Amino acid sequence: MTVQSAGEAPPLPQAQRLVAILSDHRVLVSIAALALLPWLLPSKALAVNVLIYGVVVMGYNLLFGYTGLLSFGHAAFFGTGAYLTGIVIGRWGLPWFAAVPLAIAASTVLAAVIGTISTRTRGIYFSMVTLALAQLVYYVALQASSFTGGENGLRGFTVDHINLFGVQINFLDPLNKYYVLMSLAALAIWVQSRILNSPFGAVIEAIRENEQRARACGYDVERCKLIVFMLSGAISAVGGCMSALHLSIVPLDILHYQTSGMIVMMVLLGGARSFFGPFIGAATFLILEDVVSVWTPHWQIVVGAIFVVFVLFLPKGIWGTFLDALPAARERR
Repeated sequence: MTVQSAGEAPPLPQAQRLVAILSDHRVLVSIAALALLPWLLPSKALAVNVLIYGVVVMGYNLLFGYTGLLSFGHAAFFGTGAYLTGIVIGRWGLPWFAAVPLAIAASTVLAAVIGTISTRTRGIYFSMVTLALAQLVYYVALQASSFTGGENGLRGFTVDHINLFGVQINFLDPLNKYYVLMSLAALAIWVQSRILNSPFGAVIEAIRENEQRARACGYDVERCKLIVFMLSGAISAVGGCMSALHLSIVPLDILHYQTSGMIVMMVLLGGARSFFGPFIGAATFLILEDVVSVWTPHWQIVVGAIFVVFVLFLPKGIWGTFLDALPAARERR
């Protein structure tokens, strides 16, 4: 019989202990879950889409869920990452491992420009400014058809083999493609976890909870908002790079405001303010689309109705609601 000593915390119930383990090893758990995804979903293509949109939504969640800034313009970073990856490979003739960091760097600069303008505003005005500037990026891509392909999208680049430490990998094989792209997703997950575990991660959550109090504590709130905006844009751009490598085409719609709206829906379905929520939300949305679109071409009506139910009755999303059922686990999200 185990005797509990004075002052020692009582053992957690089994369910809460499981959540604690998930939280403490969230990077490894996320990577392990993603590694199983191609074997659990109906198709490899669906698993790749969950992977790509999960990374994009994870970047968005850093800004919306953890900092409390509602942006309607993250399609700009998603699309810029995809377009620049395609342009660098197809037009400049550089390899993919040079294209990806260049595309992320350029998207981060774009995020710095948009963030510098938008973070000067608050509330709904911030959301509208991000939407307007993202649409500006959309129309620039539409008009610059000699670089972007205009309405037809960017074509003419295909990555069929990847040389990884001297080993030639057939990138046209769906399973090989998934695990190569998963390595980029794993890097993004690790970076996001490091950001959230750092003192800066605590500051952005303090800004979300009470901006005035954070400013009174001596934090440069405007600079922190701009930095998190840039980090969020950079992580979302990783998803864009993955999308370009996956599809070998960049459609113009990737920059449209509907893509930004879909990103917002995914994070709300999975649960904002949670580490696992973005991938759960992306998987839920894309599986619903995959299943319902077989029954009816008007799948958006069904998915929209389910989204409304979530907003009204499960405002914290799937993962947030699950954690709320375990009160002692709330602090570990």
